[in-house]
Amino acid sequence: MKSLSSREPNIIVSKTGTLRTISELWRLVGFGGEGMLRMNTNAEQETGGIPLAVTIRGAETENVHHGHIAVVDAAGKLIAWAGDPAVPTFMRSTAKPVQALPILSAGVMDIYELPEDAIAMMTASHRGEPVHLQMLELMLHETGIKEEELVFDRGLPLDIEARDIYIRSGGKPRKLFHNCAGKHIGLLAACKLEEWPSATYAELDHPIQQSIRHWIAELTDLSASELTGGFDGCGLPVYAIPLRKLALLYARLASPPTNLNEDVQQMLDRITCAMNARPDLVEGTGRLASVLLRDRNCVAKSGAQGVFALGLRQERLGIIVKMSDGSELAWPVILPAVLQQLADNGLLPTSEADRLSQQIGEAFPSSMYNDSGRMIGRREAGVQLHFTKTS
Repeated sequence: MKSLSSREPNIIVSKTGTLRTISELWRLVGFGGEGMLRMNTNAEQETGGIPLAVTIRGAETENVHHGHIAVVDAAGKLIAWAGDPAVPTFMRSTAKPVQALPILSAGVMDIYELPEDAIAMMTASHRGEPVHLQMLELMLHETGIKEEELVFDRGLPLDIEARDIYIRSGGKPRKLFHNCAGKHIGLLAACKLEEWPSATYAELDHPIQQSIRHWIAELTDLSASELTGGFDGCGLPVYAIPLRKLALLYARLASPPTNLNEDVQQMLDRITCAMNARPDLVEGTGRLASVLLRDRNCVAKSGAQGVFALGLRQERLGIIVKMSDGSELAWPVILPAVLQQLADNGLLPTSEADRLSQQIGEAFPSSMYNDSGRMIGRREAGVQLHFTKTS
């Protein structure tokens, strides 16, 4: 290999001197010229996703990142998609803003006089940084919930730097380090106020879980009987819903429907505004959702196993990216490609797409560098959205 020139980002020079364009590489992994996906009705491809991005090392494709995308408006109309927009998708932590609804409706925030930042913590997939532990400790103190009541086991910070510092200081595993601790404290506090049993709060038939189930169904235009699934890593029920329905949920989180009860609209606004106010609490350092939440037009949240959710307030759109292998690596190149194509089709202001894409690119450069500082490759999106025809 000669080099990967930053001046010619679309040209790769192999060690034999052969020039390969990015579009040529896309043809090798199933894309046509200019990144256009060649139609393939093979069922295995549909369930496993279609190529959305590649990782290129030197002159060769190292990884092909498959997945599905759905873009839906707040009325439920499928606007655009790639792959299968109806593929069943576990919500994982993208459900957290909705899981906060019964917490607010029980009066936890007002009765215990918690700061608004606590709402962000209840929607969080936190990394165990000091700022996260400080808020969690405050929530325990004000609500009277005991750390031992949390249903999951003890652990250490997910953030590597925070974990190293904590271990060197002699710290021991704690339940508060679980990335879902804020949500669980809020749910236990709600059970306390509603006089519901706390020991079984994580069970599917518990009143608070039935309330969550109701609100997920309500906001996705599904019936409760259509919500199937299992249990999440933290111990709570988790539902698999069609990808487009998860996109609908985020369109409505960003822009609550006016036919909802006014109190519910206000609670949804309160939840998402708290997320925007404290993106550092919602996910933490070095997270894509935290970058996007700094923009007041965005409601963003990641979920385990490759699920990323974005709602756009002004455009009343929900966007979901689901990676078939559960990886997060390609999100930062896929999402800007989606935004730019929405702008090209008049569904998003070009200035908005450019601004968000720039924010993502600055935080997550597509170029890859090794431990000696040499640029050794890049990630490249190959998304080609299909758009619903308008009459």
